[in-house]
Amino acid sequence: MKNVEIIAKPQAAHFVGDGFRVHNLIPSIASASRMSPFIMLDYNSTYHFPPSEIPKGVGVHPHRGFETVTIAYKGRVEHGDSSGGGGVIKEGDVQWMTAASGILHKEFHETEWSKTGGDFQMVQLWVNLPAKDKMSTPKYQAIANNEQTKVKLDQGEIEVIAGEYQGNKGPASTFTPMHVMNAKLEAGGKASFSFPAHYNTAMIVIEGNVLINGKDKAPTDHFVMFGNEGEEFNVQALDEAVVLIMSGEPILEPIVSHGPFVMNTRAEINQAFEDFQTGKFGYLAD
Repeated sequence: MKNVEIIAKPQAAHFVGDGFRVHNLIPSIASASRMSPFIMLDYNSTYHFPPSEIPKGVGVHPHRGFETVTIAYKGRVEHGDSSGGGGVIKEGDVQWMTAASGILHKEFHETEWSKTGGDFQMVQLWVNLPAKDKMSTPKYQAIANNEQTKVKLDQGEIEVIAGEYQGNKGPASTFTPMHVMNAKLEAGGKASFSFPAHYNTAMIVIEGNVLINGKDKAPTDHFVMFGNEGEEFNVQALDEAVVLIMSGEPILEPIVSHGPFVMNTRAEINQAFEDFQTGKFGYLAD
């Protein structure tokens, strides 16, 4: 059995730009090295934004050395990057952006959604890249909800984004082995999971309340981290629930980060700043 190590309520929220009101879960609750390859996790719990003619969000900013994974639960995000990637992330969709050698990015509430406003709920996950891939060519994967692998359960379903569930593979391409999926369960519904013992495994209760392994209750918006012993655990919904599950093989390399750059050495961070300042990340209009 893979047992629960931590169940933690989200810490105080802060704004990223003016469009994302987030609780940081990694590294605030679990360190980047402890949760590798998942090195940063911001959770925008449900928050109501009033109508705005000017879309709220985050202007042009750089990234290097990792991937950003944005999962939309409520609301819409419009985004673009200097490699030509971009589009609108609708409810249920996923944006998987590989910054790698360097990219400029911007993300805002989608223009039409912004005019009416509404409830907004998102997850942004940063996935580390191994040293050999940190300077690879940037790329972008737009994963619409209808492209995710749906595995039916007796009382719910699993939406597989990356990795696999019971042999059913998700559409995302990853550099290292990992599993990312949403469990959508009816009240009383149950899902069982099995990941290698040494994989770092966690989950967020997006909606509802759940019982883990028949004994540990995790309420809405709570972060759960599992220990690194055993392989199997199960989740039962106490009411209608949505749970984001992530499990990945750790990348056993040094993590040196500064702002939007995640590399292996301080010299590589300094080089990232120099390359950004000299325009090597390309161009992206505000």
